[in-house]
Amino acid sequence: VQLQAFGGGLVQTGGSLRLSCGASGRTFSSAVMGWFRQAPGKEREFVAAISSSGVSTWSADSVKGRFTISRDNAKNTVYLQMNSLKPEDTAVYYCAARNIPVMSSTASLYVYWGQGTLVTVSS
Repeated sequence: VQLQAFGGGLVQTGGSLRLSCGASGRTFSSAVMGWFRQAPGKEREFVAAISSSGVSTWSADSVKGRFTISRDNAKNTVYLQMNSLKPEDTAVYYCAARNIPVMSSTASLYVYWGQGTLVTVSS
């Protein structure tokens, strides 16, 4: 599975962005997908995950109620809708996939990674 994330940019506090992650390969529909982020000088952290069917999702407490993960298996794409953005959301955002059908917040359990897209939230 090859992943490519896009949709990042500069937004003001309180604004919204939608990230997309396109995947190649026939196994996308069976993969658990996740979004992670890494701010300068910090470790990569879990943002959200979604089951292969899209029925189940899991979000970090820091983004719960503001970010929504979704997927369209027909388009081989996973999304991250980000609302009410805060300066502390500034980071490079990565999409990731794992081929075991269990959602996880642990980055090392994801096998495939996209190249990252930068989100900057100005105060």
